[in-house]
Amino acid sequence: MLRRFLTRKWLGAFVLAILAAIACYHLGQWQYGRHLYKAERNARLDANYRAEPVPLASVMTSSPLPLTRQWTRVTARGEYTTTHPIYVRNRPNLGSTGFELVSPFRLDTGQVVLVDRGWVEASSSGADVLPAAPAPPTETVTLVGWALPGEASKGRKLPAGQLASINLPEAARATGEDLLGGYVRLQEERSASGDVAPAPTPLDPPDRSLGPHQAYAYQWWLTMPLGLVLIWFGIRRELRMEAEDVAGDGAAKSPPRPKKVRVWDEEDG
Repeated sequence: MLRRFLTRKWLGAFVLAILAAIACYHLGQWQYGRHLYKAERNARLDANYRAEPVPLASVMTSSPLPLTRQWTRVTARGEYTTTHPIYVRNRPNLGSTGFELVSPFRLDTGQVVLVDRGWVEASSSGADVLPAAPAPPTETVTLVGWALPGEASKGRKLPAGQLASINLPEAARATGEDLLGGYVRLQEERSASGDVAPAPTPLDPPDRSLGPHQAYAYQWWLTMPLGLVLIWFGIRRELRMEAEDVAGDGAAKSPPRPKKVRVWDEEDG
């Protein structure tokens, strides 16, 4: 086996098997990293999602929102700076696609935070036709919601009043406001009298699925030795076939069958 393995053919196959094993290892690590990320996200949700709200100022500053503070339940008091929300396109909710409505909210401290007030279904006429939606309240309100980081830019130019994602620099340019380093997904808002302001459709709860990443990681890791196993079986098969050929050449040949004599051949003789 060792002598056959040291031939050019099988050494080349061995190098390919090692490279494949390394690739499987890193693919497994990547999948397991995705699993750990979602497990940590669920741990943050368990700790923050239904906790008592804390003042927004204790969670969010002008710097990007830290990962550990995501989904922190917060409360803030202030006023919306405009009655015209910005529509964020292509946002799924309730099994449909529509818009999320975001508006700048000026806190009592003078700072401004972007608030995602909810979702409206897209018009049947297309995404360029904005559907009607409840306007932000004009009076002072106290809101409760969850702190979230801004999203990556999609690099798309859209009509005025629309965004492709909740990207904070783009929202700051669209609103003309200097925004804090995260935004608030609204849960509820009340006026000073305790009235609940009309709001768009609430967003779906956050996804808590871990997905198949852990199973995929184990599958990749279990695949790592497959190439080496195939080499072992291949060498065994090659040696066995050669042994069978040698045995066949050395076996005694069977005597030739006697020629069959036909009746008319005997008469001719």
